[in-house]
Amino acid sequence: MKKVVYVTGCLGFIGSYVTRLCLKKGWYVKGIDKMTYAANKHLLEEFNKYDNFSFVKCDINDLEFLYDCDYIINTAAETHVGNSIVRNDDFVHSNINGVHNILELIRNYRSEGKTIPTLIHFSTDEVYGDIDAGLHTETHLLKPSNPYSATKAAADQLILAWARTYNLPYVIVRPTNNYGEGQYVEKLIPKAIKYLQLGRKIPLHNNGSPVRTWLHAEDTAQSIIKIIDSNIVNEIYNISGGFEQTNLETIKKLIILYYNSNKDISELLDLSYSRPGQDIRYALDDSKLRSLGWYPKKDFDIELPNIIEYYKNKFIW
Repeated sequence: MKKVVYVTGCLGFIGSYVTRLCLKKGWYVKGIDKMTYAANKHLLEEFNKYDNFSFVKCDINDLEFLYDCDYIINTAAETHVGNSIVRNDDFVHSNINGVHNILELIRNYRSEGKTIPTLIHFSTDEVYGDIDAGLHTETHLLKPSNPYSATKAAADQLILAWARTYNLPYVIVRPTNNYGEGQYVEKLIPKAIKYLQLGRKIPLHNNGSPVRTWLHAEDTAQSIIKIIDSNIVNEIYNISGGFEQTNLETIKKLIILYYNSNKDISELLDLSYSRPGQDIRYALDDSKLRSLGWYPKKDFDIELPNIIEYYKNKFIW
C-alpha cells in the first residue's frame, strides 16, 4: 500500500536521505522546509523530478493544517551544538515550539474525525548526556548537557505527554552522529575538508578526545523505512551502528586520505578550543532496532574517501 508522508526539513542532511528513500518506494511525499542557511536548495531539482513529490516552503511553527497523511517524519531542527551555546533562541523556536505546533496539528486531526497520522520524530543520542563506559538504552534517563540537547529532550517529553494525554501515535528515534555526502560544513567532517581546502588549521575542541559513534545517513534513513514497514507505533528507538572513535582519530584518517600520505597532522590542527558543556562520549545500544531486521550497511572507512572527493569537488561556503 502506498503511503502519504510529510517530511519536515526535507532539504536538510538527514531529511534529504529520508525523502529520497520514501520517493523511491513510490510513496507520496509532502516536503516541508524553512530553507535556512543549512538547507540544500539544489535538492529540489532532484525531488521535483518525482510526480509523487510536492514542496512547501514553511517554518514548522507556521504550519496551519495537514493534508490527509499516514506519517509525519519530523527531521526539521536546529542541530549545531556550537550555535546553541552562542545563541539558543532559534533552538527553542524550532526544536520545542515547532514540535508543539506539529503535535497540536495532529491533535486537531482527531477532532475532525480523520485517521490520525503517526509522528516519527528525530531526536538525538545527545539527550542522554555522555557515558564513560557501556551503552545507553531507550529507557535511560535524559540528562542533556547543552542547549541543543536540552531542546531535543524537551521535545521528546512533549511527544510522550501528548501521546499519554491525547492518545497520539508516535515513534521517537535517537540517532548517533551521521555522516555522508551533502552535509552542511558546520559539522566535523565537511568542516575539516573545507579548512584543508582553504589552508587553515582544523579546530578540534578538547584536544579531539571526545568519542563519537558514526553512522551513514542512508543507514539512518533505512531505519525509518524499516520502522514504517513494521507498522511500529508508540516506541523509542536508538539508531547507532556501533562504530565509534575519537574525533582526533576521525580527523587523522581524513587528513591521510586527503593528502594520500602519512602527513604530520600536528601543524594542521588547532587544539586551543574547549567547548562548554562538552560531552566526552556518546554510545547507544540499538539492539531494539536491530530486532526489527535493520542493520547498518555502510562502512565508515570505505565511505570516507568518497565523501572527501565529494567535498573536494563541491566547495560549500
